[in-house]
Amino acid sequence: MTSAPAQSVKAILGPTNTGKTYFAIERMLAHPTGMIGLPLRLLAREVYQRVVERVGEQSVALITGEERIVPAKPRYWVCTVEAMPTDIRVDCLAIDEIQTATDFDRGHVFTDRILHARGMYETLLLGAATMAPVIRSLLPHAQIIDRPRFSHLTYSGSKKISRQPARSAIVAFSARQVYAIAELIRRERGGAAVVMGALSPRTRNAQVELYQNGDVDFLVATDAIGMGLNLDIHHVAFADDSKFDGHTSRPLTAAELGQIAGRAGRHARNGSFGVTGGTQGFDEEMVVALETHDFAPVKVLQWRNNRLDYSSIPALLNSLEATSDTRTLARVPIAKDQRALEFVSRNEAGKLARGLDGARLLWECCQIPDYQGISPGNHGEIVTRIYSDLVKHGKVNADWIAEQVRFCDNASGDIDTLSNRIKQIRTWTFVANRKNWLADPSHWREKTRDIEDRLSDALHERLTQRFVDRRTSVLLRHLKDKRMASPEINERGEVRLEGHLIGTLEGFRFTLARNDGDADTKGLRAAADQVVAPEIHHRAERLAGAPNEEFVLATDGRLRWKGDIVAELIEGETLYRPRILILADETLTGPDLERVQDRLGLWLRHHVNTILEPVMALEAPADLDGTARGIAFQLFEHLGLIPRPQVADEVKNLDQDVRGKMRKLGIKFGAYHIYLPLSLKPAPRELALILFALKNGGIRQAGVTDIPHIVLSGRTSFVVDPEVDTRLYEIAGFKVAGKRAVRVDILERLADIIRPLIALDPTRSQGDLPAGAAEGNGFRVTVEMTSLLGCSGEDFASILSSLGYRVKRTPKVAAPVVPAEASAEAPALEETLTDNPASTDATHEAPLEAVTTPATLAETAPIPATTIVEDAPETAGETAPAEPEYDEIWSPSGKRPDNKRHESRRRPEGERQRSTPSKRRPEGEVQDLTKAQHLNPKAKPEGRGRNDNRRPDSQKGERAKFQQPREEKREKAFDPDSPFAKLAALRDGKAK
Repeated sequence: MTSAPAQSVKAILGPTNTGKTYFAIERMLAHPTGMIGLPLRLLAREVYQRVVERVGEQSVALITGEERIVPAKPRYWVCTVEAMPTDIRVDCLAIDEIQTATDFDRGHVFTDRILHARGMYETLLLGAATMAPVIRSLLPHAQIIDRPRFSHLTYSGSKKISRQPARSAIVAFSARQVYAIAELIRRERGGAAVVMGALSPRTRNAQVELYQNGDVDFLVATDAIGMGLNLDIHHVAFADDSKFDGHTSRPLTAAELGQIAGRAGRHARNGSFGVTGGTQGFDEEMVVALETHDFAPVKVLQWRNNRLDYSSIPALLNSLEATSDTRTLARVPIAKDQRALEFVSRNEAGKLARGLDGARLLWECCQIPDYQGISPGNHGEIVTRIYSDLVKHGKVNADWIAEQVRFCDNASGDIDTLSNRIKQIRTWTFVANRKNWLADPSHWREKTRDIEDRLSDALHERLTQRFVDRRTSVLLRHLKDKRMASPEINERGEVRLEGHLIGTLEGFRFTLARNDGDADTKGLRAAADQVVAPEIHHRAERLAGAPNEEFVLATDGRLRWKGDIVAELIEGETLYRPRILILADETLTGPDLERVQDRLGLWLRHHVNTILEPVMALEAPADLDGTARGIAFQLFEHLGLIPRPQVADEVKNLDQDVRGKMRKLGIKFGAYHIYLPLSLKPAPRELALILFALKNGGIRQAGVTDIPHIVLSGRTSFVVDPEVDTRLYEIAGFKVAGKRAVRVDILERLADIIRPLIALDPTRSQGDLPAGAAEGNGFRVTVEMTSLLGCSGEDFASILSSLGYRVKRTPKVAAPVVPAEASAEAPALEETLTDNPASTDATHEAPLEAVTTPATLAETAPIPATTIVEDAPETAGETAPAEPEYDEIWSPSGKRPDNKRHESRRRPEGERQRSTPSKRRPEGEVQDLTKAQHLNPKAKPEGRGRNDNRRPDSQKGERAKFQQPREEKREKAFDPDSPFAKLAALRDGKAK
């Protein structure tokens, strides 16, 4: 630097957004050489990059307290004001933000540059218009140039933090306030960047970039943004209007507020400012001052003597205490470097300062910045150690500096931990950038710079994780930049934008992904909807042209397209025409929505007509009329299945020709149901169940989604659920019989097995009797029956009881030891009397009286005298007799097992049998069993039941006693040719 004519000094003054810094750069580059001093390392980096882009790296040097980039022959120097070299001559010199000369900590440095730093041909002093009077006083020959603001600034009053407009900077003056506001904005608005003076320059740069590139729309900052940062801010909101300046907490001056508020609005775009967070609104006078940039002029600058006496430490301290003769210059309060000098002078290291070089070196050590903000004593110890090593060894001890650096080399921890480590490493970065202080300065510069960069990156990542919802920031940037890549959608429907999960898209419904602490705001949802809107449109087009095979109607009544739910069925005007409710967001509207509705409606009509084609044909059959047409329409109304008793009278009056026409339409006349066998397949029954449920109780009722799975499993019967409406079982193709639901067609097959057994007369049958045959129009349960229904024992008995069959149980006679001369018919007789025992526990549907115990069973049906055995008295030492086995014979209700109907049909031998001709029942049609008494049992009369005379529990060990004496039964004469006569003969022979 050198002195220059006063005429070459120009003060470029004005409010923010006047282009002062841009003007200074242009003037500097117009000269062969130049230097610019800036208030912040962050701003110095920004200007350095801009100049490098213009003239190249080899022509530009960057010098700050913690960074030094000096090429071989630099032409331009970009520095912080404190780091500006004082021994370099340049053609043009500029100093930015000269109003900082009023600051208690740094102001004296700016004042010194204002008074003494000069370019050989041009000197530019850049700052606020409030500096005009003091510049005229100190530099009367300087040219003052006023620059007007490019845009207007207006006051917008008070708003909540959550309601601040986009591209706002919210200003607070403590880290606690900044973090709390950033947390709130993350929850309410997606996130915010954080800028504080305590952050490292690299971290601040990264946070500013986060805001500048549109990742977030909000910036939470301290007054650091008032120092030359060129940001795209539309609005500035003050969450506080006072700050702690290092000495006391005081309100901000109008000029300070104006410096911060002026960051709103860039170039020709207007800006606004206001208050938030409970801060009192500005009074009218303050508002006018801020809008017109009319502030009280600066009258006094901070000053410190720069002509120091290095002859001794006391002389140096005395020179620092000197005052100025100019009233405009006030001696700065004791600064940190002076306090460090006083600390060292009081210990042993102070004795090492001998001569000019010793005191000068000590003063250089005392100017190490206290980045950590520790106590003067702790900072003084660091200065003492460094100075002692330099005096004694000529270099700072490598092991000691390595230990200090190693302690900082840890990128783990939270925001506060990383911030403290960055402050510590900045101290060692400053030391590494001093000339001749370290044995290998280039190594330590790279080492400390690398650690600081990694810590800064880690701090930026922690700040972003805590205060920014990355997903939201990507969404917001996508809305602004249409050139960004389209969202990616995987097979699970997950929507990702630049790798961030935005939400899930199922069919035409988008579900926003939720993060911890998120608030479901309308703005975020609207942004996501706009991102997925193109995909919704494409899906609507694809669905409108999709083939039928891509659509599926599930058991829950929902329509799926390619696996995604796109609609659900709701009740319509008629059974077979339900309405379709499209499940979509508001994004699907207009023509797209109409195309989707039309395509799904067309598919549903085709689906119903195809799956239930045999049933739909019965709505108005052309070949039927009268009663037959009525029965067909009832089948249509009941989805292809109706109980036979419901139309028994109508069916009785049908002649065979009409029945033949109905059979051609697929109608089967079963013993229990009139139905369409083709409609009993799983697909028609599932669809019928859905259609019925829509009209009767809704699709969400119990059983609607469960029964189709049972149908698909192929089970012929299963236990009914009492919570399920029995009508649903009927619609699904099952009849509730006792405890179980039995498939309709299986029930007809069971009837086909039982019918010939009941009609069989064992006494007239020749050859082997069929399995299950029994005397007296009865039958025994066979393995074929139980296998057909998939159940046995009590479950099977409950089904038979429900169908109207009654059981007769007689104790089996123990098989006798057959002597050698026994008849050859004995084994056949034993086989005839063998059966499959089953219990007869009745259910509430059983039309007949239930039998629950052997004693009750014995009373229910009369037991032949030949089978009654007296209980033998128990004697000591004898084993208990084995449980008796019973022979169970089922028969239709109201028909006695000893019915003589078979005998009445016998004709004397030789007599000609005459019969009247009758029509034979067509093949495939069965007898109407609904008219039988066993299918229409009479209600049980109230009063005493048939089993009310059972012995009490106290008499279980005794022989049963009855209230009324039973008359002796007359022994019935046996037919000598009957099996019972032969059995009695065998028994009598054994007894003899």
